[in-house]
Amino acid sequence: MKKNLDRRDFLKGAALLGAGATLPVHVFAQERSPKAVGANDLLRIAVCGVKGRGLAHIGEWTKMKDVQVAAIVDIDENVIHDGMSRVEKAGGAKPVYYQDWRKMLEDKSIDAMSVATCNHTHTLLSLTGCQAGKHVYVEKPLSHNVWEGRKLVEAARKYGRVVQHGTQSRSSGALRRALGWAQGGALGKIKVSRGLCYKLRPSIKHTPEEPVPPGVNYDLWLGPAPLRPFTKNRFHYNWHWHWDYGNGDIGNQGVHEIDIARWALGKNELPKKVISIGGRFGYEDDGETPNTQIALFDYGDSILIFEVRGLPTEGYKGVKVGDVIHCEKGYLVGPKAFDADGKEIKVEGPDAPGGDHFRNFIDTVKGGRREDQRADVLEGHLSASLCHLANVSYRLGEKQGFSKKDPFGSYSDGNETFERMCAHLKAEGVDLDRAQLQVGKTLSIDTAAETIVGDSKAAGMLTREYRKPYVVPDQV
Repeated sequence: MKKNLDRRDFLKGAALLGAGATLPVHVFAQERSPKAVGANDLLRIAVCGVKGRGLAHIGEWTKMKDVQVAAIVDIDENVIHDGMSRVEKAGGAKPVYYQDWRKMLEDKSIDAMSVATCNHTHTLLSLTGCQAGKHVYVEKPLSHNVWEGRKLVEAARKYGRVVQHGTQSRSSGALRRALGWAQGGALGKIKVSRGLCYKLRPSIKHTPEEPVPPGVNYDLWLGPAPLRPFTKNRFHYNWHWHWDYGNGDIGNQGVHEIDIARWALGKNELPKKVISIGGRFGYEDDGETPNTQIALFDYGDSILIFEVRGLPTEGYKGVKVGDVIHCEKGYLVGPKAFDADGKEIKVEGPDAPGGDHFRNFIDTVKGGRREDQRADVLEGHLSASLCHLANVSYRLGEKQGFSKKDPFGSYSDGNETFERMCAHLKAEGVDLDRAQLQVGKTLSIDTAAETIVGDSKAAGMLTREYRKPYVVPDQV
């Protein structure tokens, strides 16, 4: 086997695998009046991406008597059989299989699509789904960059489609009750809203370039991303740690906790300033994204801080993956409240509506009331955008030693978080005298225009160069 594929052979292979790729992406750009789904109708849904999270989607949809998994979409023919069999074992008819999502969009009998593909294709599939008259449940993060997330919001509104973001905590009644209680001032003013993703991420090591596996349409998998040779570390799951396709753990597990942290602050716009620091410590491998990261978001009257730790670590106030909402008189850990001394106290107030997040999507589609929806496309866009802004800051940063104790300048809470990060890395054997810290640029945000001001290079990173024909359109 040749270690390096000849570029001409590689392009030829990609063209053969992507035989359907000459279909125009925007064939559904005209406005439509799609078939309405009544309260008693059977809603037919297509699940897109069934290697991992999509199997959980199948499990949720097949539990519902008024929902039929009518189609499965995946670029890899080798992974579809588990999904197919799960549908049939649940008593459903065998779904239709599409390797190309655009062919599925032509099926007018499909009412909705459930998107669990890679991050870099979430918006493209969801947006073209809206254009084709489909309602969309899309996994987190809703987008791969800030600009395309806003385009999906525009498409959902223009075509009157329900787009539900897969941030399931929005459907937790206990959390909704606790946050409402804290927002009402029960613990005094909210000072710092903190999200945590202390999730062990071992090295992905190094993998060589190799031929595309049989049954995989690699051109479709790459979609908007640049044409690069196939490696296993750019494919199933490990794509998360490459900028072309993923957003690191801040945009993977982390977007759940960032969403809660922003929700706690009651913020429905982007922050005024963003700065992120970190690095990939403890090993050298093919991964590009940081396994250790701190991001600080300044809203002017409040601060949101997010932490990523991929090496073994103790929790913060007992939390490894979750949120700690610091208030003047105590703090929240998830739906539980504690006073300043760490003693648990009772959350008061009426129960808040909650329930199944997937069911909420179906009920909103059938009921036609967006106010009943718990994770609207706009909420998903705003929370995903925080992840993207943090990564823009990080990627434009400069490497420096760990000797500087205040990388966040006047933000004392950020500097305290940095000191704890240093202690954590040192405990894991990272030599801070030799290691290099990536200190990101401080970004100033025009919250109305959703752009970065005073830095054209940073503003350019709010979108990407889309590989044709897999282009998110400027006009939806």
